[in-house]
Amino acid sequence: MIENPVPWPNGAKCAVAITFDIDTDSLLHLEYGDRVPDMVCTNSWLRYDEIAVPRILKMFRDYGLKQTFFYPSWCMETYPELVEMILKDGHEIGHHGHLHENYTQLTKEDQLYWTEHAIDIIQRMTGQRPRGFRAPVYNFSRHTADILAQQGFVYDSSLMADDVPYTIQTDSGSFLELPSHWALDDWPAYVHNIELEYTMPIRSPDEAMNVYLAEFEAAYQYGGLWVAIWHPWVSGRTARCMRIAQMIEYMQSKGDVWFATLEEIAAHIAKCQNDGSYVPRRVKLPYYTSAISKRERPRQIR
Repeated sequence: MIENPVPWPNGAKCAVAITFDIDTDSLLHLEYGDRVPDMVCTNSWLRYDEIAVPRILKMFRDYGLKQTFFYPSWCMETYPELVEMILKDGHEIGHHGHLHENYTQLTKEDQLYWTEHAIDIIQRMTGQRPRGFRAPVYNFSRHTADILAQQGFVYDSSLMADDVPYTIQTDSGSFLELPSHWALDDWPAYVHNIELEYTMPIRSPDEAMNVYLAEFEAAYQYGGLWVAIWHPWVSGRTARCMRIAQMIEYMQSKGDVWFATLEEIAAHIAKCQNDGSYVPRRVKLPYYTSAISKRERPRQIR
């Protein structure tokens, strides 16, 4: 199934990263602006991060895990106490925009400005530049990869074009892609909010875990990479977090699953490239620099 499996450390069958995007209420401010002060219930729902992040950190401590948290820099400045908790436990903090902005709706100049602005905040609050990036809601524009290469990012975890790490090549350089996909996101399984106009049917934790574990079993069998993309205010709820703990116990019981931060996974891939034991597939971005001509697009009747 996977023709180019990674030789994971110590003979591990697969690599696992349980990553969290800590968006809190940042996503409200661009979309709803002046309405936000009156969106009290939705704000309270998103502020559940203040309960969920400490709970998730305790769970990681209980199982001896260091993992990766992606943070909009506005959230870091607004809720610094959560940042301090994460850093105290030795976890990685990655770049997730400034205010959860949509990179596909920004000019190249604005993308660069806000990318650099967030880098400065992350460096000030963590003591080092972020090594990894994840675009808010995976919104990755034709300019994003080039900007990441210019800024010296080691890896991205926004794209979905493989089951194992691959290399992104741009005009300005290259970096590693650590892919995931929507089946490993908690948004489709759990997010339901009428005010935000998200009305997906809410699944039980067991139903959600069936999807996540099906992906894990395939990665485990064929040497793949399993990257969960979850949110504290979603998956940190009591019943869901309890089920995550059970999932971690199951994965750890196998004895040959490598849990790592995304930075550690990227470093391992670089080591394998240097010793010749793994050659990632190389993908040139952007896929398209412009739309195909109208003459090549059949006219559709609406």
